[in-house]
Amino acid sequence: MRQVLPGFRRGLTVTILWLTSMIVLPLILLVITALQLKGTEIWQIITSTRVISSILLSFKMALAATVVNIIFGFLLAWILVRYNFRGKSLVNAFIDLPFALPTAVAGIALASLYAPTGLIGGILAKAGVQIAYTPSGIAIALIFVSLPFVVRAIQPVLANFDPSFEEAAHILGASKWTTLTKVIIPALLPAIIGGAGMGFARSLGEYGSVIFIAGNVPLVSEIAPLIIMSKLDLYDVQGASVVALLMILISFILIFLVNWLQWAINKRITQVK
Repeated sequence: MRQVLPGFRRGLTVTILWLTSMIVLPLILLVITALQLKGTEIWQIITSTRVISSILLSFKMALAATVVNIIFGFLLAWILVRYNFRGKSLVNAFIDLPFALPTAVAGIALASLYAPTGLIGGILAKAGVQIAYTPSGIAIALIFVSLPFVVRAIQPVLANFDPSFEEAAHILGASKWTTLTKVIIPALLPAIIGGAGMGFARSLGEYGSVIFIAGNVPLVSEIAPLIIMSKLDLYDVQGASVVALLMILISFILIFLVNWLQWAINKRITQVK
């Protein structure tokens, strides 16, 4: 049987070689570096209170940022797709700003804004609320850097959503809320999960925008990437590799579960159609 697209084997070979050189080899070298330590030393690093606390904090704040971005990312995508208003192109461009803005610049800007002497932080400070230099500041930074992933994942799917389904629901007497929750959101669920998964993965590895607003207090507001950088600053490459591998392993499991969930929902939607 003749192939529809020629050069499949060559293309597959180039793809495998590229993925191997860009992803597989660095991971192998990371494993080799970590294994230079003894098993007891690796276990001591993994089970240290500071490492566990930083990893848990990273995951909790990434999860909080993802939940917030799902809600507001959906609202932003809905407004950009369903409504025409003055300044729409400007709003659309602002959403992509975290992609282009250096993370260190974003961190400095957010720290200045939410510090007790900042514009928003000063107002909150009068009410006894502090954002900067606390775990809440970490969540704010992660929301900022990962929001575009959710919006850009939902937006094209919503734009291509067939309006006849909404019309059918309206004719059958469904309320707007029922149409939204029973018709629209289920169709967008794979895109929502995909965008949330990418945003969550982005949040886990974020460093530049977080360190300026987190305060970096051990066992309080210290994230896992900062632990890795701290070990590298002390020339503890093996220890940094161990923490990095632990983060990669946990992240891979979570991303695999997200992809599996997205695949299962897509398959269910296809069977229903």
